[in-house]
Amino acid sequence: MGKTEIIELMRMVPSFIQRPNIWTSYDKKADVLYIDFKKPSQADDSELTDDDIIIRYEGDEVIGITVMNAAKRGMQ
Repeated sequence: MGKTEIIELMRMVPSFIQRPNIWTSYDKKADVLYIDFKKPSQADDSELTDDDIIIRYEGDEVIGITVMNAAKRGMQ
């Protein structure tokens, strides 16, 4: 993980504190990291960012993110 990514994660700390329950799972074969902020959750909308991250929504609430090519990040 690069310094830029760490700085970005540190900016998210207040959100993590507000959401003490965070679940993660990693699919090694597909190289996909799933981060869920709510369990159980039912996404009713999602958006794909330019850097291959899917943000999942339930109404206006972000309930999770999916990071594609997770292992390859930070290796540039």
